[in-house]
Amino acid sequence: MEFKNKNVFSLTFVGLASWIVPGAGYFLLKEKSRAIIVFTVVVLTFITGLYIGSIGVVDPVGAKMWYVAQIMSSPAVAAIGYISAGGEYPVYGRPSEVGQIYTAVAGLLNLLCIINSVYLAYAGRVESSGD
Repeated sequence: MEFKNKNVFSLTFVGLASWIVPGAGYFLLKEKSRAIIVFTVVVLTFITGLYIGSIGVVDPVGAKMWYVAQIMSSPAVAAIGYISAGGEYPVYGRPSEVGQIYTAVAGLLNLLCIINSVYLAYAGRVESSGD
């Protein structure tokens, strides 16, 4: 699949793939090392946030602004939000705050990677850091 043409479908496909699986946009652009690094960093940061604060930190009802940042990690966050929306996983104090920060940072980091992969698909070139 070649993304050198700048049609909207290919750019949208790269962006959606990057959102569904962190790093997938880079993988489609044949940047496997970037894809692995982005996937590892985003997923581990998100899982660390869940470990610190439990799945209760993903709260689409009580913490909408945090949820907007968290959902940028992956649409799988919506499933976690659906499970935790019932209020069965209350989290209070510092673990809640730190967990929300970690999960939101993972989402915002993935947003930056989505934007970058769409830009690279639009530009038709991949910028290597070693060149």
